[in-house]
Formats: sequence, structure tokens, C-alpha cells
Amino acid sequence: TVARTMTARRIPTASMQSRSLLLFALCLKILPLHGEPGAGKAIWEMFAKHSYPEDDLFLYDTFPPGFKWSVGTAAYQVEGAWQQDGKGLSIWDTFTHNVNQSNVTGDVASDSYNNIYGDITALKTLGVTHYRFSISWPRLFSNGTVSSLNKAGVRYYSQLIQELKKIRVEPVVTLYHWDLPQSLQDTYAGWSNESLVGLFRDYAEFCFQTFGNDVKYWITIDNPYVVAWHGYFTGRLPPGIRGHQALPYRVAHNLLKAHAAVWHLYNNTFRQVQGGQVSIALGSHWIVPRNMNKENITACQCSLNFVVGWFAKPIFIDGDYPTCMKDNLGFLLPVFSELEKNAIVGTADFFALSFGSVLSFQLLERAMKFEQHESLNLRQALSWIKAEYNDPKIIIVENSWFGSDKIRTEDAKYMYYLKWYIAETLKAIKYDNANVIGYTAWSLVDGFEWHRGYSIRRGLFYVDFQSLYKKRIPKSSALFYQKLIEKNGFPPLVENQPIRGTFPCNFAWGTTTNSIQVKTTPSQFTDPHVYIWDVNQSGKLIKVDGFLTTVRNPHCLDYAAIRHQISLLKKMHVTHFHFSLKWSSILPFGNLTQVNSTFLHYYRCFVSELNRVNITPVVALWQPTAQYHWLPSVLSQHGGWSNLMTVQAFVEYARLCFKELGEHVKFWITMNEPNVRKLPFSDGHNLLKAHALAWRLYDKEFRKTQKGQISITLHADWMEPAYPFSRNDTDAANRVLEFFIGWFAEPIFGSGDYPHVMRDWLRQRHSIGLYDTYLPYFSDEDKKLIQGSFDFFALGHYTTLLVHQETEDRSKYNYDLGVHLSKDITWLSSPNGTAVVPWGLRKMLNWIKLKYGDIPIYILSNGIDDNLYQRHDKLRVYYIENYINEALKAYKLDGVNVCGYFVYSFNDIAELAHLAHGLCSSVINKDMPKLSLGSYSKIIDSNGFPSPETPEQECPEELPWCPERSICQMRKSLLAFIALICFVFIITMILIIYYSHKCDKRYK
Repeated sequence: TVARTMTARRIPTASMQSRSLLLFALCLKILPLHGEPGAGKAIWEMFAKHSYPEDDLFLYDTFPPGFKWSVGTAAYQVEGAWQQDGKGLSIWDTFTHNVNQSNVTGDVASDSYNNIYGDITALKTLGVTHYRFSISWPRLFSNGTVSSLNKAGVRYYSQLIQELKKIRVEPVVTLYHWDLPQSLQDTYAGWSNESLVGLFRDYAEFCFQTFGNDVKYWITIDNPYVVAWHGYFTGRLPPGIRGHQALPYRVAHNLLKAHAAVWHLYNNTFRQVQGGQVSIALGSHWIVPRNMNKENITACQCSLNFVVGWFAKPIFIDGDYPTCMKDNLGFLLPVFSELEKNAIVGTADFFALSFGSVLSFQLLERAMKFEQHESLNLRQALSWIKAEYNDPKIIIVENSWFGSDKIRTEDAKYMYYLKWYIAETLKAIKYDNANVIGYTAWSLVDGFEWHRGYSIRRGLFYVDFQSLYKKRIPKSSALFYQKLIEKNGFPPLVENQPIRGTFPCNFAWGTTTNSIQVKTTPSQFTDPHVYIWDVNQSGKLIKVDGFLTTVRNPHCLDYAAIRHQISLLKKMHVTHFHFSLKWSSILPFGNLTQVNSTFLHYYRCFVSELNRVNITPVVALWQPTAQYHWLPSVLSQHGGWSNLMTVQAFVEYARLCFKELGEHVKFWITMNEPNVRKLPFSDGHNLLKAHALAWRLYDKEFRKTQKGQISITLHADWMEPAYPFSRNDTDAANRVLEFFIGWFAEPIFGSGDYPHVMRDWLRQRHSIGLYDTYLPYFSDEDKKLIQGSFDFFALGHYTTLLVHQETEDRSKYNYDLGVHLSKDITWLSSPNGTAVVPWGLRKMLNWIKLKYGDIPIYILSNGIDDNLYQRHDKLRVYYIENYINEALKAYKLDGVNVCGYFVYSFNDIAELAHLAHGLCSSVINKDMPKLSLGSYSKIIDSNGFPSPETPEQECPEELPWCPERSICQMRKSLLAFIALICFVFIITMILIIYYSHKCDKRYK
């Protein structure tokens, strides 16, 4: 009453709809929220306590035997033939022709009315057990009453049902899917008139009598919430009425009565003979609280009760509306008599759920979210229904996602949403004991998508609406659904099972960080401050004019910071530590005109101390990162890597580092992931030359005395075809791999030139007038310089991406490569959105072996971000264990020459602390070891994942450092060969002496 008075006084000129919406919002704020005291309120807290990340992992399992696999359509969306064979007008015919003024109608749509066999063939291809479709009321009764029977319509549905029976597909028939006869709207004002209860009962009785012997599942009304709210209040859907605030609730009142009348009709007259079941399809959303407190949970409960509970509580609980609706709406909500309550309660043989379709397509009113967050979590919605409505049998009668109207047959996004929804349904069954007995993918074919017309597609089969015959062409999602039905879910795969085993004794276990920086306090390696030694006359550094002079005492005089950092590394039990030098700090001007001896001295101290505790330094000369300068500023100002001067400067810088640090460094990286950023091809060209020159320099001048190894590290995330059976997606994924990895790898590890895929693709782009990219050519001399400039293959691997040739989301579209990069929605993700896909590492390692042969491979960087404010980084623990296990599979099962594994990163990076990649925390507690550090240490101590029943691996206590097993094996083979030669030589000499002596005796 207060709200009504306020509305009347303040907005007398507002429209009926605006007043109603404001009234609704005011009611929500003035009246307290009293959620239904059902068990459903416990669901949010229950899921908040579930184990992470285990509960979020994909479940490989199968559905219960006899599970109902279905697909669905609605009459107005697919039938077409809007005036054919005596069909009457529906409110959708009128609405699309007259009201929306868009000239987008369902007049023809997919033309299923004239294409029964096309739909039957599609159903047979899928292998479904059930098919949900709706009967068009005006196609059976042109004016909505039994006196206007249309025999052609009866023949159509009879033929459809008989054809379904022939292929052993059970029909699931919806009596009313929004297409009310226009005549009933004109005569009775539609569902706002209680007279429609009797008319609907008459229509249903005819359907039961005519088709009931062959139909075992009936749906009375589809999504009454949409019919009432958007048909008679917002006017967004037919009949397009923007009614007063009480009208949608009166409409819903009549819909409930109509449903109950039809259920009782079937129960009393037809059930005993026909043996079928009847329900009503209720659309539901899912909502999550902004904060896990009592007030927000109550708001979420009320949000669900205002949509699904509006109809479910009267039917499944007590014949009356939810308490929170009564409290918030007051006089707006009609009242059931006791007789009506008794007639409504219990009028459903199963819970028919529609989820993730209509309500998620902009049809859920903002006010009905009660300021909480809408979600697409089907599993939690199923658990809520189980708790709230006394564990009913649930059939999901509509569920899917949507794709762009430009998508034809390769609908990867739709397919992965479908996979996700079905996987969540499986979890609800297996983990939460929800009694889900069937699933319906929506829809069979592309059609008219209600208020969105043809701007989106939801069919498993593609239909060209402009074609004459409307041929049904299976999409990727159709083939996926077909295989899923065939397997009855997601049976466990052998390749997904972890294996037991250990790595070789000389396996390199390490950790990495972007760069160590000299600093004043024992903490991060990545702080930009300079470590200052105390100034005195005993040979320590002296500050002059703001600069530190050259160190006179060659010994490291202050180990406080270094020793603290190394003590943390020792706690990990690592054998190697990978870090990058900072070029601009060692050579401020990029060349040898000024050398910062402070930094060189610190690095020398650091690597020598690492060696002292038997930790092998793995040192990168240069790393392009966002938080540090790419190059010394002087070089950047003169064009950076596009200038050959930078190439020569890098070689000089490399020579200095080899000379000053090489005594303590046996493992060099010229450049650390230079392909991680999008560089001009000309810059990449010079980077390759710089790498090769540095490698040749070390090989010629330093290798013999320093006995080290040197190579380059490449960023190498795996690219998986979005649909692996699509040639387009497979080619696209290979193209991305060649452009991202082969760009640098092929010249060094392969042919000495860029991949053919790159040249062919760029040539194709140039042929259509796109000259924005040019790939330089190497001279023969350059090829000889670059090819073979490696001692091992080092990579940084973090995640896997899906590659799709067609695209609808231009914001994530790579125009240069003509692909769309995305993720499988079922993949586990980090707080920053990085997908956790362990098997991608194994595929990446096998790709390298296939492309470049059996060369030694080091995984020099592998890691993920986790919750910044949690020491118990369970996601990272899972990530490390499973990625290492995939590396073990590559080594033991695939024969990949995996020589080492390094976790990224040693600690949280100060400038990127919000990502929290570290095994040690830099945010909560200074250098506090996290849970993942202990987990990683245990794997190192076990050298992998040894089987409990196998003997413990025996390794020499002091194994000589060997950066690559193949070289070690070569040395062993060489020693064996030399021993054999010596043995043969000795035997030969003995024989010669023997026979010489014998000959001498005979001669004498």
C-alpha cells in the first residue's frame, strides 16, 4: 500500500509498465525478504565448503543405465507452414507480422512441417532415445476450440509420431509452447481469462485420445514464467501486453489451474490405459550470493522462488505460492482456495527443467535477481531442486547455449557449453545424488529463436534458411552429442590416468624466476633496487658520484641476502635454478663503454654460491618481460632489435657474461621466450641472428675451457583443434603452432629457414591484397649460422588453447592467422583465467620430438597463478603434480628425451604479485613457503612418482652434472668403444708376440 501510494504521487505520468517495475522494486526494498524455509537454502553454503580444486575437475564417468538422451524443438520455431493446410493464426504469427515490425518471422523457419524425413534422419544420426517437440494448438484447432478441428494437422503429428516409433525414439510432447491461437487471444484476452483453463483441457483431451497410445511423456506448458511475465507484463513476447502489475500473477494463476486440470484429466481417464506421465516444464536460472552471508543467501532463495518457485512450490509442495512472494507482493498475488490448493499440489510425475536457455537470453528481469549474481551453474540448480522439492525425478527438457548466425557447421563454442552442461549434470548425479533421469539438448535444428529471430543459432544441425529444401547438415556439436550418447557419457580414458615411475638419476629438477636483482634485504630476487655493500677501506665497493667503483677485492664479502635466497632454494631440494640477467643493469649503455661491475660481482657471487651448495645455475642473457626494460635504453632509442647494431651489442654483452661468469655457469640460455610477445618479423629475424652469433661465440671460444651448454628457450603453449575431427581446425591449430613456435624453432632446430606454413599463409594473404606483414629471407650464410645453434630444446609451457577456424567473437579473433583462440569451459582455470590442461604438455613434447627429432628437452618454465592471499595453494599443488606426471608419460611411454623440469616461479614477483605464481609468498609473509613447495620437494626427493611396490631408485650420491642424457650416453659409448679398441690392441699384440716367438724358435 505504501509503495502504491508513493508510485501514484511521484510518477503520475509514467507508463503502466514503468509504474509496475518501480512498484516491484519498491516492494522489494520496503518489505523484508523471507525465504522459503526449505532445505534449498543450505545449497550455497554446502558448495562453498566443497573441496577445491578436486570438486571442479572434469568427471570422467558414465550416466546410469537407461538414461534418457533427448533433443528438442518447438513448433513455431521449426515448423513453418504458417498458413498451410488449414492452420490457424497463432499469437506469434500476429506478433511477428504486426507488432515487432522487424519482418523477421517463423513463417518458414526450418520448414519441419514439410520435412519430416529430414528431421527423422537427423534424429537417427544422433542416436537419441527421446525427442521433445510441441504440438501447435492452432494447427490442430484453427480457432482454438474443438469445433475447428484441422485433419491435416492431425495427420502431420500422427505421421511424425509413427516415424519416431520406427526408429525407436520415444516422443516427449509439449501441448503448449507459447503459440496460443490468436482467436482465443482476441475472444478471451488469452491466459488472463480463466475460460482458457477449460479450453486448454479440451485441447489436451483430444491430444491424449488421438496420440496418447504412442506417447509416454507429456509436458502441459513450457516455461509459464515467460508466458506470464513477458507476454502480459513487459510485452517483450506475444501477445505483447504491457499490463498492470497484477496481470502477470493472474495469468500465472490460470496457467497453474490449466496445468492441474490437464494432469487430473490424464490421471483419471488415460493413465491406466496409456501408462504415460505428465509434467510442466519450469524454467529456472541459478543465482549466487555476493557474499556468503545469511542476508544474501536469503535473497538468492527468494530470487529462485520468484521464478521457478512461483510454479514449483504450488505443484510440488503445498499448492500455494512461496512465502517471499506473498510478503513482497501482497495484494498483487492471487489467493488459492483450499480446494484449489488440493487440486494443484502433486500434479507432476517428474520435474521437467528448462535451464540455460530462455532465461539466460536476456529474459530474466534484473529486479528478480535481488541484487545477487546470476550464474549458469546447472549442477547447483539441480541440487537446489533436489533439496527444495523433496528429491523429485528430474528430466532436463531444455538446455544448451547459442552460436552466432554466421556460424555454419563448426560450432565449437556451442559444443563446449553443451559438454559443460552435460558434465555438470553427471556430477549432480554422481556426487550429489540428484535423481536426474534424462537430458534434452536444444535444439535439433536451427530455427526461429523467439525475440532474437535468426540472429543466433541453437541447432545441432545447420539449416540454410535461404535454401529451398532446408537440408539438415550436422554440426560439430551434433557429432559430439552423437558420440557422447553412444558412450553414455564420458568413460574414463587410459591416457588421463596418472602413471607411476621415475625419471633418470641425472634429471634436472629446478625452479625459475624472471630475473634476480641485487638488493639490500634478504627477500625477493625481482626487486629493482641495488644491493649496496658497506663502504670501508678493506676493498669493498665505494660509491663515487652516485656510482659504485670496480670491486678491488674479488671475494664475496657479504652473503646475507644471497645465503638467505639460497637457503630457500635448498628447502625445495632443487638441483637447478633458472634466472635471467638484466642487460641494462650490467651495461647501462648496451655496450662495453661502461660496465656496472657491481652487478657482475653480485651475479658472480650468486652463481658461485649456488655451485657451492650443488645447485646448478641456468642463466639467461636476455628476457623480454613487461615489468623490466626490454633493452638498454640507448639501444631501444635506436630501433631496438630492428637495428643490426643491437645484434652486435648483444654478442658483446654475451662475450662479457661468458668471460666473467662462465667459470660458474654450465648452462646458458641466450634468450628466454623471445616469442612470448608479438614482434615484427624483422625483429624476430635479427633475434635469431643474435642468438646464433652468441651460440657460435660460446662454441668457438668458451666451450672447450668452460664445458658448458647453451641454447634458447621458446614459449610453447599447446594449441588444440577446437574440434579435433575438423580438418579446418586441425590446419588452423598447426598454423598457430608454426607461427608461434616454429617461427624460431624451425630455423634453429630444423631446416635453417622459416616454416613453409608461414610462407604459404603470408603469400595467401598477400594474394588478396594484405601486405601488412613481410617475412624476411635468410641468406645461405645466415642459414648455416642459425641452423644447429643449440645443445638442447628449452621451453616454457603454461597452458593449452583451443583453435577454431571460424569465429563469432571478434574481440578474441586473430586476424593475422584467421583463427579464434578459446578455452574449453570444462577446463579448470586459475584466478587469472589460465586453463589447467596437463595433457597439453605431453602433446607439446611429442610435437617437438616429431618435428625436430630425439633431442634433449628441458621444461624450463611451468607454472600457474593461484589465490594471492592463501598459503595453501591447492590449485598449484594439483597443477605441478599433474604436469610433471604428463612429462613422465612423455618420457616413459612416448620415448621423449625429457631431461629436466622447472617450476615457475621460485617466488611471487613483486611487480606481478597479484598473479601469485610463486612457491614462496611475497605478499602475506615475506618469503613464506607455500603448500606447493613441500609438494614439489617430495616429488624431487622421489625423482618422480615411484610405485610403492617397486624398489627405491638407487642413484649415485654425487652424480656428475650432465646437461643432456644423449651426450652422457655418447660419452659412455665412446669410452666403451675405446676400451674395446684397447682390448683388441692388447690381444693383437699378445698374438703377434706369441707367433713371433714361435717363428723364431722354428727358424732356430
